[in-house]
Amino acid sequence: MTFINVFTVTDPANQHRLVDLLTRVTNDIVRHVPGFISSSLHRSLDGTKVTMYAQWRSMAEYDAMRVDPRPVPYFEQALAISTFAPGSYEVVEDFAPEPR
Repeated sequence: MTFINVFTVTDPANQHRLVDLLTRVTNDIVRHVPGFISSSLHRSLDGTKVTMYAQWRSMAEYDAMRVDPRPVPYFEQALAISTFAPGSYEVVEDFAPEPR
């Protein structure tokens, strides 16, 4: 499963704070949860968005993380300075450069 979650900060001055919050929750809690595969954190060049691309083994394991109370304070702080547009995706195809 792939999750592409886009946060839009209410004030571009908060983009760095949001990146810090998402980095901490991922490093301290999320990456240790069963089913977590990987994630990448992106910030827009215009200062308005932060996007988290994450991969999980299954929707059930992702859902288990979402009900874990430990990340809640981080997410509450994130939602105080941004809006959140979650997206759930199934990987259809992976592409890589051709071997030389």
